[in-house]
This record gives sequence, C-alpha cells and structure tokens, in this order.
Amino acid sequence: MNAVASSDKAEKIGVYNELRSALWDAANTLRGSAVDRTDWKGYILPLLFFKRISDVWDEETAEAQEIYGEADPSLFPEIHRFVVPEGCHWNDVRETAKNVGAALHRAMQEIERANPDTLFRVFGTADWGNKEKFSDELLKDLIEGFSDIGLGNQAVSTDVLGDAYEYLIGKFADVTRRNKAGEFYTPRSVVRMMVEILDPEEGESIYDPACGTGGMLLGAIEHVMRKGGDPRTFYGKIYGQEKNLTTSAIARMNLVLHGIEDFQIAREDTLRSPAFTDSSTSGIATFDCVIANPPFSLKEWGRELWEADPWGRAQYGIPPESYGDYAFVQHMISSMAPTGDSRMAVVLPQGALFRKSAEGTIRQALLENDMIEAVIGLAPNLFYGTQLAGCVVVLRRKKPADRKNKVLIIDASSLFRKGRAQNFLDQEHSDQIVTWYRAFEDVEDRAKVATIDEIKKEGWTLNISRYVLPPIGEDIPPLPEAVDAFKTALAEARAAEDHLRKVLTDGGWLQ
Repeated sequence: MNAVASSDKAEKIGVYNELRSALWDAANTLRGSAVDRTDWKGYILPLLFFKRISDVWDEETAEAQEIYGEADPSLFPEIHRFVVPEGCHWNDVRETAKNVGAALHRAMQEIERANPDTLFRVFGTADWGNKEKFSDELLKDLIEGFSDIGLGNQAVSTDVLGDAYEYLIGKFADVTRRNKAGEFYTPRSVVRMMVEILDPEEGESIYDPACGTGGMLLGAIEHVMRKGGDPRTFYGKIYGQEKNLTTSAIARMNLVLHGIEDFQIAREDTLRSPAFTDSSTSGIATFDCVIANPPFSLKEWGRELWEADPWGRAQYGIPPESYGDYAFVQHMISSMAPTGDSRMAVVLPQGALFRKSAEGTIRQALLENDMIEAVIGLAPNLFYGTQLAGCVVVLRRKKPADRKNKVLIIDASSLFRKGRAQNFLDQEHSDQIVTWYRAFEDVEDRAKVATIDEIKKEGWTLNISRYVLPPIGEDIPPLPEAVDAFKTALAEARAAEDHLRKVLTDGGWLQ
C-alpha cells in the first residue's frame, strides 16, 4: 500500500470514528425525549441519509466547477445523480430558526418527489413535525451533531450507511431487545469473501433476496471495479428484495450514491411474495449470480403457502415451519439461470448442515443432484444479532468437470480475530478461505474434498467435523494444569450454587 492510499484509508477510518461518536451523541440527545428508544434507528438513519445526499450533491457541484468554472451548476443537471430541489439542502434546514421539524419534513418529502424512481419513501415515515416529540431545540442538536462530518463519496467508505446501521444494531441491541431475525448484519470481509468466490463479471445479473442495506450488491459492483470493469455494465442488472423498510431504503440510497442508476430494490417478503417473476415461464425470474445472508432459522416463514407454491420453489421438499433456511435456499436455486455459469452463495446456520427430517431430505436431494459445490464453516459470533456459528454454502447449476460429484468442505472456524463483544473475520482470513476454495483440494486439518459417495456413507450430513478434524491447538495446557483449572471451575460453580440457594431460601422461593 502506497503512502497516498494509506493516508486515504486512515482519513476514512477517522471519519468513521467521528460518525460513530455522532451516532452515539444522537442517541443520547434522544434519550429522555418522547421518542421510544426502540424507534431511534428510524429517526437517526433518515437524518444520516439526508446529510449524505447533501454532501454528495456538494461534492458533485465542486467537481463540476473544476470543469465549468463559475458557471451556474444548475445549467448542467447531468453532473448530479439525483435532484436536490431549491431550499431542500441540509444547510437550508440547518439555518432554519423556527419550525425545524416542518422544514426537515418538507426537504425530505421534496427530495423524494423529485427522485421518484430511486428515492421514493427513502426517508421513511418519521413524524418530524410532531412538536411533542421534537422541539426545535432537540432537532437543532441532532442536526448539528452531524453537520461537521463530511459524508461524501470521497470522504467515506462505500457502505457508510450500512456501517452506521451495523453500529446501531450492535450498540443498542441489548437496550431495545428487538434485534430480531432479519437484522443479522453481514461483516464486510464475509461479503468480500462470498463475492470473490462467485466472481461476478461485467454485465452479469446479480440478485440478493434478503438484501438488507445492499452490502452484497455493492460488494459485487466493487469486485468488478477492482478488476478494471465498468460498473455501468450493471445498469438494469442489479436486483434485491428486503422486507424491512429502513434497510431497503439504505440499499436503494447506497446504489444511487455509487453510480448505479438502473436497479430494482423491492420491499416485500421474499418467501411469501417474490417480487421478481417471469411471465414467460410462470416462474421465478432468474439471474447469473445469487447471493444472500437470509435470517437464520426464520420461524413462521410461510410454510402453508409453500404447500401449493405457485412459483414451484419447493422442488426438493417443504422445510419445517420452525426453520426457514431451506426455503431461502430453494428460492435462490429457483432464481439461478437455467443455462450458463449460474451460481449462488448463501449464509446459513451450521445446524442446516446436519439437521434431519425434512431438512435432511432436502439436503440429500441437493447432493444427489450435484448442486452443492462447497461448504465453508465460519467462527461463531461473527454476525450482529446472533452468536451462532454460520457457514457459507456455494451452489452451482453446472459444476466444472473436475468438481462434479464432489463437495469441498472447509473448516475456517479458527480464522478470526477475537473482539470484546464480537469476533471479526479479517481480510487475511477471508483471502485464505478464497485461496482454499479456488484450489479445491485437501488441506490437512482445514479442507476436505468429499465425494458424493463418501457423503452418502455419512448419512448425507454435511457436518464439517465428520470430514475435517479440528487442528490440535498449541495452546492446549498440560494435563496437570487442565485438572487444576477444572477443580477451580468446579469449586466456583459450587460456590455460586450455594449462594443462589441461600438467596432463594432467604427470599422464601425455596423451602
């Protein structure tokens, strides 16, 4: 990395730290207000959208002035990716002295109206004009908190809004107790690893049926750009569906702000109401690359509808009501183009690799049809919203000849950097996983190329430990030390048990 690149990276990290601080300050500003803390994201993020739009607009205007001099930028509308109407810029609202909420609501509403194809309802439905919730003073404090942070494309990383969303989920999950399925944020390094494996090319169509903030779609675009490709070849080729209003709005804004002007992000429940269908086949629309991190083991996902699914997605069986993992898998398979090199990568809980009954039947059918190319086991606690260990499953419509009737099983559970509340998959870890995937060969204690016959002998399970033995760690203590540690832990457990018994007895709960 050269000095300029290193400096740019450091600067962006600095901005991101500033942003995290501002997000925390915004939450503190709302603390004690009439706004329920479970709704903080719904107010903080739209403000962030608005600031980012204004900063990108300013950035584009400055670039135009370098080309056209002092000429009125309004004479050159082509320089902007979207319209910011007169009087609707962040600074216009910032300078408003009274009825700030009304001014904010008007600015957001007018921006949405001026950009119906890309920014429709992007700001959500926050009631900014409600003075019982938002006094002028409170709104001014919120606005000032973000005013000095530059959020243009040159100042921040590609998915800064996704970063902010990730931070809010992680920071306030314990507070809100509402971090439900669907808010499992995919770490950037996991996204990059999955995209590197799929290796999308210029002009290929890309679809994410649980697109969240659009991180995987952006990752695919960035991948092509790193290879010298033109992101404009993705115009009309980017598709996503997301049930959550806030996250789908972020996805749409992210794509607009990064030059993708022709895309489709639908807000709907993918399993119940797929947005992208093909009238010529009466089935699901198909794509070259399908990628997703759907909600882990979603309950009440719509099994009753799949018993007679009009789109024919349950071709390998109907998953149980309590686990929607293979519903997403089969939806994604149905979304893979029937010809060419169509492929998919999906994040699943590792339980989906070995659970039996209906899921076991589906998994067996996928293996017998030679759809599964690779299984990559990840470390636990990598995703916000769950401590479960996830895995990435790669499927391909037509495998290369040397990979037919084989599955590469990778144990990457030891590849992580431990954090205080969460583990992290660093870039070096994801790069290593991609290297193993591309090599498609046995690696001692790390990877195993298993034949379909070998998997059949194991009862069609893909439980990673059946194929890859975990490495014996160098940090395993000698037996005497292990025994001492066990005795200490046992004594502490007994002491805790005695204390609990005393508390329960003293409180009259235990006789």
